[in-house]
Amino acid sequence: MADPQAEHVSTGVTGAADPEEESGGQSEVLIVTGMSGAGRSTVGNALEDLDWYVVDNLPPQMLKPLLDLSLIGNSGLPRVAAITDVRGRDLFRQLPEVMRELRNRSDVRLVFLDASDEVLVRRFESVRRPHPLQGDGTLLDGIRLERERLQPIREASDIVIDTSAFNVHQLATQVSDLFSEEGSAKHTLTVMSFGFKYGVPTDTDFVADMRFLPNPFWIDELRPLTGEDAAVSEYVLGQPGAQEFIEAYEKAVSIALEGYQRENKSHSTIAIGCTGGKHRSVATAIELARRLSSHPGLAVRLKHRDRGRE
Repeated sequence: MADPQAEHVSTGVTGAADPEEESGGQSEVLIVTGMSGAGRSTVGNALEDLDWYVVDNLPPQMLKPLLDLSLIGNSGLPRVAAITDVRGRDLFRQLPEVMRELRNRSDVRLVFLDASDEVLVRRFESVRRPHPLQGDGTLLDGIRLERERLQPIREASDIVIDTSAFNVHQLATQVSDLFSEEGSAKHTLTVMSFGFKYGVPTDTDFVADMRFLPNPFWIDELRPLTGEDAAVSEYVLGQPGAQEFIEAYEKAVSIALEGYQRENKSHSTIAIGCTGGKHRSVATAIELARRLSSHPGLAVRLKHRDRGRE
């Protein structure tokens, strides 16, 4: 990974003035970490496709020099992503301390990639490679040790992406949704419908249960339709309590979103569920996203996780 040009620029930093004083503007910095096998390489490639400058397998101790380089005026590094993980061995243990220091100097976001143990085992077995912490134990031993070590880092992350249900193309799309240019938006909000029978999303900040409304599934003419169809939407949103719930939920979520923006949390997810993720949750998610789209500083994205899955 040695780049003669990069080495020359790095050498120029030594003994120079404070990079923040020379900066032509604040850089956007992502630190990407997480479980081995959760998709760090895919995320790195997707970020590169979005014109981020990506550095892989960087020890935490090198994050500060990288940030200094990005802050130098005309450096050509307005958006920098660094991937750091347990491959750094004992050096990786200092990530929490380094992150605290970086957060005091710049707007740095920590992205954590996760997946279930079962999915991680399947991915490692498919490529026939050992887990970096496996040692003389089993693959599952390595995964559980890594999860234990990374738990404090996961809890301190700004964005957690559970990749269990994603293939590489879906994960790349998710990265594009999260980290493409958002203009003047201070916060990206994903409103996602889902079906409880397929499991509650793990990478979400709020969960709403719409199963208190009558299910259109039991109406013959509505059963083959989805919440995107006007007939289903009118039926769901016209039920007693539906509009009152959405209005109250919008107000409650808005308070939290304003707090997130004050705390520099840049992304959050609202998951709206019903039994199958086809009718009630879809109609409600669309209506809630419509309402929240008018809030200043928000870039609202709509996603239907389980629509068409039945």
